Amino acid sequence: MNRTRSNAPSSHARYGAPSRGRSGAPGRSAGGRGRRPSAPQGEFALPVTVTPALPAVEAFADLAMPAPLLAALGREGMTVPFPIQGATLPNSLAGRDVLGRGRTGSGKTLAFGLALLARTDGLRAEPRRPLALVLVPTRELAQQVTDALTPYARALRLRLATVVGGMSIGRQAGALRSGAEVVVATPGRLKDLIDRGDCRLDQVGITVLDEADQMADMGFMPQVTALLDQVRPEGQRMLFSATLDRNVDLLVRRYLSDPVVHSVDPSQGAVTTMEHHVLHVHGADKHRTTTEIAAREGRVIMFLDTKHAVDRLTEHLLSSGVRAAALHGGKSQPQRTRTLTHFKTGHVTVLVATNVAARGIHVDNLDLVVNVDPPTDHKDYLHRGGRTARAGESGSVVTLVTPGQRRDMSRLMAAAGITPQTAQVRSGDEELSRITGAQAPSGIPVTITAPATERPRRAGASSARSRRSPRDRRADRAPRRAAQGPAAQGPSASSPAA
Repeated sequence: MNRTRSNAPSSHARYGAPSRGRSGAPGRSAGGRGRRPSAPQGEFALPVTVTPALPAVEAFADLAMPAPLLAALGREGMTVPFPIQGATLPNSLAGRDVLGRGRTGSGKTLAFGLALLARTDGLRAEPRRPLALVLVPTRELAQQVTDALTPYARALRLRLATVVGGMSIGRQAGALRSGAEVVVATPGRLKDLIDRGDCRLDQVGITVLDEADQMADMGFMPQVTALLDQVRPEGQRMLFSATLDRNVDLLVRRYLSDPVVHSVDPSQGAVTTMEHHVLHVHGADKHRTTTEIAAREGRVIMFLDTKHAVDRLTEHLLSSGVRAAALHGGKSQPQRTRTLTHFKTGHVTVLVATNVAARGIHVDNLDLVVNVDPPTDHKDYLHRGGRTARAGESGSVVTLVTPGQRRDMSRLMAAAGITPQTAQVRSGDEELSRITGAQAPSGIPVTITAPATERPRRAGASSARSRRSPRDRRADRAPRRAAQGPAAQGPSASSPAA
């Protein structure tokens, strides 16, 4: 793609990034491409930055950001940036492309979000023509990014629109038609809105890819590249992820120009405040062991491989007296949103989930994640575990391993760079209780109902739905599977719907 700088409208001059090479490939400007350093196993070699990076800062006040943004950070209790923020923000605020690899929970959202908002400050979007775009792989991550950026966007009077599947496309189109400066989107739904004529990307001067490796894993790469080809060619690009596999190398080489690289080695990918336990269990006792862990005091996320397994365990826990709820791709988006809300507020104490919950979910004070079914990939392990010990808090990841799974688990831990604590346990053991807080369930069946404060809201939502136009209702129901490809192939246990 030709990335030669064009004559951009003067109102967007702040988007100008340092001069790009003619082909747009990183490092092809004067000074040569240089040799890439060797790559860790399973990852690509990171590009060599030609232009020296600006030094890191130790306080948000040291950054050239708008005063309302700094004030909003203060109100949110944010004064000292996390390392990935302190390292990348001076450069992204200056318009540099950024390639950031940081462990989950390390603060990547504000690392790109603050720069995006600061550089959009004072600009107004035309109807259907946003100025900044954040692409994410899942609905949950889109909502988390939106929630994280909302107070700062509000401080700058910038309008945010969230564009994801499973929700009213008519309402999302309306937000774009009213003029949203920043759009947070999953690829499939954004493509839909572009095809409908409700969105154009030709004024997008800042583009962020968050969790790009998962978008590639889910088969979104053709859609992602098609969308990137529509944004302003001279604009700023930022790519952040917890892991960077070789299939992301295409995006880096094609769309990032001389990026500032901030990387945490995969062997350091596990949070230092996180404990890792591998508990060897007998197959016949695994079900009871899982139930006792679920009955602990405090919240816990339990991961299983399939939707059916999630539903079965959830039903068993409810009948055993544990306040549990299921989260997987077979649930509608309103159901998924409601379940997460109940979990975050403590109305539900156990979230039983497939990998749909492995990324994009932040819950304060979540100190335990349990892999009831061990993951098959070390990336999945790191992302599942990343739901706990976030933002400097402590937490534990427990994996239940039967005798036939021990060898595979050893390989996975080695690939993740983790040396876990290992123990042989049985249900009722003191050791199991010490590690996980396990206890016997009450045995009194429970039923999860919506808190009373939510019920009027559902009625209002139904009334609002009835006022939508027939065209919007048809658009929401229309099957788009053939046209969209992987983004609309429907949810599955291993591939969360976008």
